[in-house]
Amino acid sequence: MVNEDLLADAENRDAYDDLMVSIEAKAHRLNLLIAVCDDASFRDEIIAQYEAELQPEIRCYRVKLARGEPSLTIAISQLVRNEEYLRQHHPAVISVTGAEHLHFLKLGEERSEQEIFFGYLQWTREALREFPFAIVLWVTNQILGDLMKKAPDFWSWRNGVFRFTSRRKNTVSARELKPIRFAFSDNELSGFDDDNNYLLPIEDLQNFIRDLEQRGVKDTTLATLYFSLGDIYRKRLERGEFQDYQKEQELGIEYLSKAVQLQKDLGLDKDLTISLNNLADLYHSQRKYSEAEPLYGKALEMTQRLLGQEHPSVATSLNNLAYLYYCQGKYSEAESLYRQALEMRQRLLGQEHPDIANSLNNLAYLYYSQGRNSEAEPLFHQALAMRQRLLGQEHPDIATSLNNLAGLYESQGNYSAAEPLLHQALAMRQRLLGHEHPSVATSLNNLAYLYYCREKYSKAEPLYRQALEMRQRLLGYEHPDSANSLNNLASLYESQGKYNQAEPLYCLALEILEKKLGENHPNTISVRKNLAHLRDRLSSEQ
Repeated sequence: MVNEDLLADAENRDAYDDLMVSIEAKAHRLNLLIAVCDDASFRDEIIAQYEAELQPEIRCYRVKLARGEPSLTIAISQLVRNEEYLRQHHPAVISVTGAEHLHFLKLGEERSEQEIFFGYLQWTREALREFPFAIVLWVTNQILGDLMKKAPDFWSWRNGVFRFTSRRKNTVSARELKPIRFAFSDNELSGFDDDNNYLLPIEDLQNFIRDLEQRGVKDTTLATLYFSLGDIYRKRLERGEFQDYQKEQELGIEYLSKAVQLQKDLGLDKDLTISLNNLADLYHSQRKYSEAEPLYGKALEMTQRLLGQEHPSVATSLNNLAYLYYCQGKYSEAESLYRQALEMRQRLLGQEHPDIANSLNNLAYLYYSQGRNSEAEPLFHQALAMRQRLLGQEHPDIATSLNNLAGLYESQGNYSAAEPLLHQALAMRQRLLGHEHPSVATSLNNLAYLYYCREKYSKAEPLYRQALEMRQRLLGYEHPDSANSLNNLASLYESQGKYNQAEPLYCLALEILEKKLGENHPNTISVRKNLAHLRDRLSSEQ
């Protein structure tokens, strides 16, 4: 049975159906099929899906290309030697992975791993004739582009190409590589295409930097490479392009930290201010406020000194520091800085600019968090209208505004106005960021809270569980947002009288928040009160 959630996108469903027809039509003779997917986990789910559907009529096998010897023929030959069923030429499909790990850059070698792979492919026609099976070769978009040009004989022999789209990818676009293109020789990065969204595997960029480090290079080029790679990871997290959220978050921190240190050593102060801000953003996303605060403070001080008191970058630094204070519950300090940032942006950027919409939204959310709804509502509306004018109807910031306005309506008990906005925000985030993103988890959590407030507990629970599981997968079990989800689920159980299920969740949430945010953070205090209230209930009923 087809997993509808896995293939919710119509184009992916069509590609899957076409792939299934092609496999079944020629599972008893050589049938070369090329499947394209940039998300390894999504690819593995697709393989598992068609394997479940095809078996037992058509047996399914998997094989992975070797890094040092990436030969399709050798990989399949070794599999066939070990499988009696295949040696008897029964109907089968062999899924081939591993191409996504092959390096694009030569890094001083005569040929790159991908070039070796293409070389083998070009001379596989006769050798593959002895394998009367459907062979599904899985590649990325980056490899596909070169495969057409560098292995034309193999390409001409294919029986179909099936493209599966996903936001997640393992490559860097030409646009992102432009600032560091100067670091590569033409031999390493030939055929630079400004419109190529899949130009270079991100692992190759890591290896290129590692090669420079091993050669003892410590110059402005390396500093720029550190910053660029760190910021590529930061933006991948924002856009939902990551393969592993926590791993790439840590890699972003690693490379931006290296950039900060080298920029300090080389006296690259203007570059350093940007690196400090972006590194602080990553720590902030981990809710590591003690690490983020000094970085934001230093970035603000340096920006004011280098660019003067009246500059848009100063307003950005003020806004970032204000948001940190807000997240720490320091509302008076946050409000002062938010107001400064808004007024400065209005002076310097005019009345119509995305940064002004951000400032309006942030100030409104601060007011909303303090229960100052009459001050918050007009600012929320202003921010939403401005974002729609400037950014269009489909943008993550639009989803944020819809979500925030819905929260305000919820607090006023206007659930009928809040619900469609929450659904809009959730659907937009799923379209723009993919189904596995922290912002999607936030939307699920907020929609669950609305159902909780309306005592629609059967609707709230699965959404709270989805949000919790997603946060634990993406952010980790000890992230404060995961603790927030535990608290919310506990509150739901408490409202239903399921005290024995609620208590351990409150305890776990409190333990995480005390460890990560401290005993006096507003969120920690709130969960501690919830647990105390539950225990009072339990003792009064005994």
